[in-house]
Amino acid sequence: MSVIMYRKELTQSKPEKSLMSRLKKSSGRNNQGKLTVAHRGVGESLRYRDIDFNQRDRIGISGTVKTVEYDPNRTCFIMLVSYGDGIKRYHLAPHKIKIGTRILTAEKAKVVKGNRLALKNIPTGFPIFNIELKPNSGGKMIRSAGSSARVAAIEGDFALLELPSGEARRVSKECFATIGVVSNIDHNNVTIGKAGRMRHMGRRPVVRGKA
Repeated sequence: MSVIMYRKELTQSKPEKSLMSRLKKSSGRNNQGKLTVAHRGVGESLRYRDIDFNQRDRIGISGTVKTVEYDPNRTCFIMLVSYGDGIKRYHLAPHKIKIGTRILTAEKAKVVKGNRLALKNIPTGFPIFNIELKPNSGGKMIRSAGSSARVAAIEGDFALLELPSGEARRVSKECFATIGVVSNIDHNNVTIGKAGRMRHMGRRPVVRGKA
């Protein structure tokens, strides 16, 4: 059965031009033009959306979700947030985030979808994503579609996290994380359907050696 991406959550097809940059592709070749990674092609021409994984410079400034958009460079959806001082930023979108939702990045804030706060102030059991590994380093973990972790316990200066893999990891309780589950939860159910679609993604044919 063929499954396509469910895009009813998306509200806009054209991205914010000021938050886009050129994306250079190597097609599996090094700086001498020699092929070093097999089965790679140019694929579709893409522009990179600049995502703010940190948000530390937005602490205490509330923002409003303006759009939820598709990003060809990642599995989840992204949201455009406009802050009161006129700044616009792209963030990873939580599942079923609504347009007009106000979000806040603060050490201590309401534990609601989209807010970003310190692990020490997040109750156990709440789903979280875009988690820092070190304070002020920006979100590094749990950024792919449909994923989330949970705070299992606070032990001294560390927070014990339950990751989707089943691993338990200790992270400084001063690290920040966003409340919610990463959007586009049906990504793993999508069927590619044809070889041409993989070519658009930049993958060339792979021939099994024994064949």
